[in-house]
Amino acid sequence: MSQVTITRLKLHADARGAVFEPLEPQLLTGWQNVHAVVTEPGAVRGNHRHLRGTEVSSLLGAALVRYREGDQTRDVLVPEGEVWRFHFPPGVAHAFRNTGRRSLLLVSFNTELHDPGMPDAERVELIAE
Repeated sequence: MSQVTITRLKLHADARGAVFEPLEPQLLTGWQNVHAVVTEPGAVRGNHRHLRGTEVSSLLGAALVRYREGDQTRDVLVPEGEVWRFHFPPGVAHAFRNTGRRSLLLVSFNTELHDPGMPDAERVELIAE
């Protein structure tokens, strides 16, 4: 059984652009790091796993999300213009490729502080760059 949870989020869009809430109020506690990433078409982000931290990533697609739990690798295609949230427990390798024609927006939350002296992330290449 997968420990990764995937949730499709509501996107509010009009002629000005779009807005979404990456976490509901009950999920707003316990995070030590929040970062936003803009990824250009064809580029790859992630390709790592966290040793201690849980990471939750919400993204506005189009994207290929690939993750590996144990010996199982799964691919999830996030359609263009949709927002999906992925909950990755420690040890689950994950990567994101922008498969769209516009920039991909990724907002991630992690339970561990970013500390270059004691990194929580370990490189695992799931998608060739």
